[in-house]
Amino acid sequence: MSSLTLAAAEEIIEAATQRARAVGKAVSVAVVDAGGFPIAIRRPDGARPLTPDIARAKAYTAAVMQRPGKMLKKWQESQPVFFAQLSQLPGAALPIMAAEGSVTIKKDGEIIGGLGIAGGTADEDQTIADEVLASLGYELEFAAWGVAGGPAGPGKDA
Repeated sequence: MSSLTLAAAEEIIEAATQRARAVGKAVSVAVVDAGGFPIAIRRPDGARPLTPDIARAKAYTAAVMQRPGKMLKKWQESQPVFFAQLSQLPGAALPIMAAEGSVTIKKDGEIIGGLGIAGGTADEDQTIADEVLASLGYELEFAAWGVAGGPAGPGKDA
């Protein structure tokens, strides 16, 4: 079983911060482990005060839901009450945020964490996350929800 080290999390954060700076954005970046627990969070100069909390919630969502936020959006839109209740579960550390810039970190077929980017537009946050993870050799492909043998999703039992 692989795990996401502090060194790997810092490498992801540094690459994301540099990529954001290259497009003129100050974004906060959060990396969590597979259980959604924070490994590292960075709010660079110029990033808005709330962005670290948003980035952490995005990273948490990507890790514990085991899918990138953009894959969860249609499910959330079709079942908003279910998603609202997820955030109220006793063990839920943060709200579930099905949004761009919320990307599951996967290596060698195993989910090892989540990455959250906040501070740009939805498309900018997503592009930075995808480009950084791809450049560092992480996998960006995930099976659709409800596929045989896959996790429960829309219209399936959770």
